[in-house]
Amino acid sequence: MKNKKIFVFFPDGVGLRNFAFTQFKAIGEQRGHQIVYWNNTVFSLKEELGFDEVKIENHKTHPLTSIYSRVRKHIELNVSQKKFKDEVYATYKFPFNYNGLKNTLKTLYIKLLIGIYSSEKGILYIRKRINALERSTTKYQYCKAQLLEHKPDVVFCTTQRATQSISALLAAQDLGIPTVAFVYSWDNVPKAMQVVETDYYCVWSDLMKEEVLKYYPFIKESQIFVTGTPQFEPHYDTTLLQTKEEFFTEHGLDINKKYICYSGDDETTSPLDQYYLEDLAHAVRNLNSKGYSLGIIYRKCPVDTTNRYETVINSNQDIIQVIDPIWKPIGTNWNEVFPDKADLKMLYNVCAHTELVTNVCSSTVFDFVAHNKPCIYYNYEQPQLKKGIRDIGQNYKYVHFRSMPSPEAAVFCTDKKILERLVQQIIDGELSNVAEGKKWYEIVAGNNPTQGSETIWTAIENCLKK
Repeated sequence: MKNKKIFVFFPDGVGLRNFAFTQFKAIGEQRGHQIVYWNNTVFSLKEELGFDEVKIENHKTHPLTSIYSRVRKHIELNVSQKKFKDEVYATYKFPFNYNGLKNTLKTLYIKLLIGIYSSEKGILYIRKRINALERSTTKYQYCKAQLLEHKPDVVFCTTQRATQSISALLAAQDLGIPTVAFVYSWDNVPKAMQVVETDYYCVWSDLMKEEVLKYYPFIKESQIFVTGTPQFEPHYDTTLLQTKEEFFTEHGLDINKKYICYSGDDETTSPLDQYYLEDLAHAVRNLNSKGYSLGIIYRKCPVDTTNRYETVINSNQDIIQVIDPIWKPIGTNWNEVFPDKADLKMLYNVCAHTELVTNVCSSTVFDFVAHNKPCIYYNYEQPQLKKGIRDIGQNYKYVHFRSMPSPEAAVFCTDKKILERLVQQIIDGELSNVAEGKKWYEIVAGNNPTQGSETIWTAIENCLKK
């Protein structure tokens, strides 16, 4: 199985962390493969990392693809809601836009198509329609020409959820080149985020395999490989570990304090997130007045460009230390902010040198569990909540949270009045979710968190044999 040319396809930047910054490439090369990054992003893997890459310069999807993709998502959620008799699927939908005549007409057209095609047969029709639209684009012909020139043996797509990948993968399939898609995130399958159709799929766990088969009956079990994910592998790379003294000195932390990580959320998930940080600051201040010596490391969501935390941070500079994730803006759009490899080391040491993490429903619970550190999830309304602002409570009703083996898999703070007590109990060693959190981690990410890259390569090789 040696000397195969593998196109590792980045339709967008979300796969960089998993497939460019980990040992994924090195493992593939050790197994004798030639790895070429097929790069649809503005991030240059050649310039930044010295990797062999083929750049896709034509980024134009069909003008109707975004409309039909919105229709597909709504129909899939409608079908799931009816099929499984569950109202949760309605909460995955984004509101329609009626601002201005153009947006109103687009919305009416989308709603008309949803009304006509809201069935499992309708889903297949809309998917075929999207494929036909993308095959008609110059990007399809452009990608086809690149494939004919470079002749890869397989195309491995690093995420299943990008419309930018459709034409490229169709071009590969039409040339008889096997295609494999990695299902990117733990919450993606129930949320109707399966944009592409490939020959094979790599998923994190048996749970995710069951979900793919449940929501996408046109996918056969033989097409799915349970591989784990490279996402958490850096947490087991002890070469990334700094001493506490090194880390604290580098980031201006007080060596006499114990720190709590506040992991920020994006504005959609947690629109009032700054007030949870403020609540934590009050809890820490109260505990410090009782003899504790605590501080907060605020690590923002990498794609959050708002200034909504500034007032809270400026008012609590004696408690809150900001350590931003190491991400770089390469373009002008929110999705052109890309991670830097150095952020893997940063996150490792934030996990290693803090006592716990607090946030709203983030998968950072697993990052910290990998370091045997607890997690507090905020699950109460803020008084600033008003009509038009999303309540964070609906996050915990989502399907992916039903994978929790027990309510103790995270420490839920259901009232700001008990936050101080929960923090105190964790600091004192009286409360932890780590044991149950590890069970949850295994359910979601599989039982070999250090072997994701290796197992994905085995899956790719098995695809080549078929």
